Amino acid sequence: MFDKPLLAWENWPVVVISLGMLAAAIIDWWKFKVPNHLTFPLILTGWALGLANNFGLDAGEGGLGGAVVGTILGCVLLLPVYAIGGMGAGDVKMTMGFGSWIGAFYGIENGASILFWAFLCGVLAGGVIGLGMILARGEFRKNLDHLRLIVGDWFQSSGIGEVADKANARRPRWHRLPYGVPLCIGFLGYLMYIYNFNF
Repeated sequence: MFDKPLLAWENWPVVVISLGMLAAAIIDWWKFKVPNHLTFPLILTGWALGLANNFGLDAGEGGLGGAVVGTILGCVLLLPVYAIGGMGAGDVKMTMGFGSWIGAFYGIENGASILFWAFLCGVLAGGVIGLGMILARGEFRKNLDHLRLIVGDWFQSSGIGEVADKANARRPRWHRLPYGVPLCIGFLGYLMYIYNFNF
């Protein structure tokens, strides 16, 4: 599977989900929101692809089980950050859509591995972009204080609800980063990497 170019006809599901991720990132950059009318169809069509594979479509190695596992993993990876208000529900659903298609195409084991490493690449991309925003604004000390407060909340709060409340109280002072952009960079960058940048 990985010996063919990324854009080979056999990899059409990868191309479709890549276009979906690009659309989500562009909308998030523009509106700071990834709309449900994009994310839910990505999730559901990933399940449909998996089900079609179960019935002999042969568009990849996964089935409905792989699509569902990918969807759940996409949710689980982002749920802690979402729970404290660190990112929007659209980013979570965007990742669930990616996981749905990746699981349907690559199967449970390969799909879960790809989703996990692509997510980590997205986190790293978000860190680099965030650091660039901090340096461009020249507010390193202010952002360091925010980080100290966030980490302190995890150790000094009675539960995740209190952590979320404290984070929401600080929200007006945050510099917003449309996290769909670094997630997309991580997803697409990792896909290009596993195909050895062979287009």
